[in-house]
Amino acid sequence: MDSTSPIIYVVEPYGGSIRRHNPALPLIYWDDAAVTRGDGVFETLLIRDGHPANLQRHVDRFQASARLLELPDLNIGDWIDATRQAVEEWAGLTDDDAKCVWTYTRGRESTGRPSAWVTLSPIGEKVLRQRLKGVKVMTSPRGFTIDTSLPGVDEATEGGSPEPAPWLTVGAKTLNYAANMAALRYARSQGFDDVIYVDPRTGRVLEGATSTVITVRGDKRIRTPVPGGEVLPGTTQAALFEYANAHGWRCKAKDMTVQRLLDAESVWLVSSVRGAARVTEINGHRLPAPANEKAVRELIDAALGAE
Repeated sequence: MDSTSPIIYVVEPYGGSIRRHNPALPLIYWDDAAVTRGDGVFETLLIRDGHPANLQRHVDRFQASARLLELPDLNIGDWIDATRQAVEEWAGLTDDDAKCVWTYTRGRESTGRPSAWVTLSPIGEKVLRQRLKGVKVMTSPRGFTIDTSLPGVDEATEGGSPEPAPWLTVGAKTLNYAANMAALRYARSQGFDDVIYVDPRTGRVLEGATSTVITVRGDKRIRTPVPGGEVLPGTTQAALFEYANAHGWRCKAKDMTVQRLLDAESVWLVSSVRGAARVTEINGHRLPAPANEKAVRELIDAALGAE
């Protein structure tokens, strides 16, 4: 095996078994809900210097996602053990960063038994290039909104704050990423690299298609859109805020508009594997490199390494 081949471990969802899977052989059955419905959750981790970065936050979000989809409780120790074994194999081949994905599905319709596996693979050249060169983005509505004005909501909440419909898996990192991938394909067809979603009703910045938005100002201020609802809480952003606050930065979640992005000293898309990608252009408006670009990159890298 070389460092271009994925490393796959199948996890027995009810505990008791972790086994290495040959990547040249099939893994998913034809009736698995991951394929037929996109019904499952996943988590993507960065492997750096022989260990998974930001592990506990990924564990917490993975477990929360599984609960929101009412999947059977996770034996998280098995997932961590499978990841450890995969990382040990990877470290024996190369010192390069890697991408690790945990996938947990509702499983086969014919058996009702969940499916679970861990994969570890090289990071693509495009991702590495965007880390270094940055990304040009377009802004766009997501194409749907989380509606709190359904019939009967006012009565059901008895005058309290309306909540999204209870069947919506708000806050879960689900396998159903078709709309996000379609948005990225469209952006690339228009000459952009990525998308930042904006609420069309309020103009509020939400998140990237697969990332969290942050802004940086020279007086050591970092801001991110308020998480929750249509904004998935970001593990990388959370690690950055904890580390940066401890090192003299002032970090805060705050509603922001596209104009606030344009007025910031720098804008970044942060995510687990790509890390920090500086936004170099928004809707054709060029954003010059800030004087502290190197310092911000080093801050984010340090945050991902601070366990």
